[in-house]
Order: sequence, then C-alpha cells, then structure tokens
Amino acid sequence: MTRDHVLTPPEGGWGWMIVIGCFLATICTRAVTRCVSMFFVEFQMHFEKDYSNTAWIHSLIDSTTMLCAPLGSFLGNRLSCRATVILGGVLSSAGLILSSFANSLEYLYMSLGVLTGLGFALSYTPAIAMVGKYFNERKALAYGIALSGSGIGTFLLAPAVQLLIEYYSWRGALLILGAFVSNLCVCGALMRPLEPRGEDSELNEARQSDNKPLVNASSRGQCSCFKSREEFGFLLIPSFLILSISFLFMAYGCSPPVVYLVPYALSLGVQPQHAAFLVSVFGVCGIVGNITFGWVTDRGRFRVLSYTVAMAMEGLCCMFMPFLHSFTLLVPFSVLYGYFDGAYVALIPVVTSDIVGSTYLTSALGVVYFLHAIPYLLSPPIGGWLVDQTGNYAATFFLSGASFIFSSAILMAAMLIRHCQRSKLNSAAHLNPSHKLLMWGSENTACGNHNNNINNTK
Repeated sequence: MTRDHVLTPPEGGWGWMIVIGCFLATICTRAVTRCVSMFFVEFQMHFEKDYSNTAWIHSLIDSTTMLCAPLGSFLGNRLSCRATVILGGVLSSAGLILSSFANSLEYLYMSLGVLTGLGFALSYTPAIAMVGKYFNERKALAYGIALSGSGIGTFLLAPAVQLLIEYYSWRGALLILGAFVSNLCVCGALMRPLEPRGEDSELNEARQSDNKPLVNASSRGQCSCFKSREEFGFLLIPSFLILSISFLFMAYGCSPPVVYLVPYALSLGVQPQHAAFLVSVFGVCGIVGNITFGWVTDRGRFRVLSYTVAMAMEGLCCMFMPFLHSFTLLVPFSVLYGYFDGAYVALIPVVTSDIVGSTYLTSALGVVYFLHAIPYLLSPPIGGWLVDQTGNYAATFFLSGASFIFSSAILMAAMLIRHCQRSKLNSAAHLNPSHKLLMWGSENTACGNHNNNINNTK
C-alpha cells in the first residue's frame, strides 16, 4: 500500500479490541514500571547503596523504554505491530525473570533496566499507535480508555507487589512480575492490522495495478529515499518542533515524584502498606483523569489547552509536596497528581496525532517517546543526588515542578502567539485562504502537501 493512501478509521468494531489490547499492554508496561519504585528501598538496603546509585535502576528502565521507542516504531512499520508487541513481551518477561537472580546493582542495570526496558519499548509504542489507526472522531476517548490501564494497573499492582515483597522477598516478587508481563504476548495477538474496506479496497487495488511497471535497482533506491522522506516529513512541522521542546521539560519533571513518593513517605514514618496505598490512590485517580479528559476533549477543540493545563497543575502539585509531612496530607497530593498525570498522559498521543495525522502516528510516537529518554535517564539520579546532598526531598520536588510549569509555559506562549497571528490575518478583509498559517490540529495538511510534492517528483 502506498503511503499517501490513508485508510478510513472504522471508529469501532475491532477497534475496541485494539483498545483492550492497548489497555492490557499499558498495565504490563507503564504500571509495572511505576511499581519498580516499590523495590527502591529493598534494593538500597540489600546492596547497601545510596539514593543516586539505586535510582539508576528506575531511570534506566524508563529511559530505555523511551530511547528504543523509534525501534518499536520501525519494527511495527516493517514487520507488524502484532509481531513487535509479542517480541517485546518475550524480552521484558525474560528481563524481569533474570533480575530475580541479581547479585549486584550493575546486574540489575542490565537485566531490569536495559533488557526489560527494551521489551517495553517494543510493546508500548506499536500498541498505542494501533489505537490511532482505528479511531479519529473518538480518538481522545479511545486513548483515555486504553491508557487508563496505567492507572488501573498501578492501583492493583502497588499493594500486590508490596505483599509479594513481604511474603516472597524482592527476588520472588520480580519472578512473579516476569510471569505477569508475559501477557504482553496475548496483547500482541489482538493487534490485527487495519484492512481496506469497500471503496478503500478498490482504490488500493487500483493503485497497486497502476504501480506494476518494472523498476530497476536505481529507482528502487530512489523510492526508498522518498519513503524515508515521507515517513519523517512531520519533523519539519513547526508545531511539532515546539511540542517536542515542551516534551523534553515535561519528561524531566514526571519521573522523580513517582520514584520518590514511597521513599519520601517512608522517611516521614509512614507504614509500608500505607505508602503502597498512596501509589494505589495515584493510580486510580489517573484512571479518572484518562477517561474524563478524553471524553471532554473529544467534544471540543481544546486538546492542546487541556494538555497544557494538566501539566501546569502537575507542576503546582510538585511544588507543594515538600510541605506535606503526614500520610493524611499525602493522600490529597496523590489524588490531584494522579488525576492530572492521567490527563496529560492520555493526551500525548492525541495531540501528536492531531499535528502529524494518523498515517505518521507510529513514527511520530517513536520520536516523541525517544525525546523522553534522556530526561527519564537523568532525572531520578539527579533527584537522588540532591537528596544525598541536602538530606531532604525539597529540591528534588521543586525542580520537577519547575520543569512541568516551564513545559506548559512553552505551549501557552506558542498558542498565544498563534492566536495573535490568526486574529491579525482574520482582520484583513481580502485574506487569501492559502496564506493562512497552520494552526494546532491542522498540521497534518502540511504532511499531506509534503507527500504530494514528493509523489509528484517520483
């Protein structure tokens, strides 16, 4: 099928099975990654290491997941999303099982950080991209339901992991998690490719018959070059570049609060089961944020604004966290932080899809999650270093909050500038529509024009 041929999303049907598959994949990847923080104190005590060294485990699994996201996109496009998700399930399950035999932090860096993170990358990105292929009008709601698996999984797994650690030690808990994550193979089996229907099928056959002439080696290489240019043409869209810069700061802010929530609570004298309850509250409120923001944004044109507000509220929650010194005060934090975390996480693929279009969503998500890699890698160790140096968590949480707020400020400034430009253009009586600037949500037109220019040169 040619790249310029876009299949019509069915807006349902098997698409809801895709949503279920993505929901389960999100539980097995993002929820399990969050629950790795439950092992933080266990690893620190067993290997007798400081905060910054122990924090590398969580940062490696998160950063490897994002760093290898383009690889997940590449394999999803070249092989299939189904095969890629299944492969990721095998690798991540093997990484967790091997981690149960660890005898050093360095061993865990490779098995839990790199191998498991690689498996999560191969499963997570293609599963999310598949939802965008099956939905357009109800895209935000579909993503809200699919990504709520992160919150539901965190709500259920956090106390379960704590109990597993108490009854079977951290080694037994990792072994059981490895078996649980193997369910990614089942999720992958649900990822059926979207097939042409009716007129789409006839148009596809006509295009294939028109492209039957013999092609020599030189022209095949030229087609490969054009295909690469088509696949990554979205990188030249100004709005995508602005969004990418915002993602960098957002990614730095989101890891430390999750990694250090349990250690911070334990440092205040909170019981381990209560600390696990905070993670559960964080997770279940994320479910509400996923679905409510998805439902609301499907009925309006304020997806970027909703995403920006959610990030700003995350930043404010982080700023207030150092002033919360009891379990009673930490519960409202978990409620608010979890709610807005679920909101902006569900809107990341929606906002990205609005800019680049569903045709480029798999590749674009690979780039988007790749941008998360370095901040995810550095933020937990930097946060741990600040704790080691200052003896408290205030600087760590303040820095995370500032990153969230700056990320939202970038998008807010961009929206204000574009609003002013649009107002000036609309005030002109004889404005030529072809001269209008691209606004948020219409950048996929730029991709389409870029494709047409490329196709015309073939």
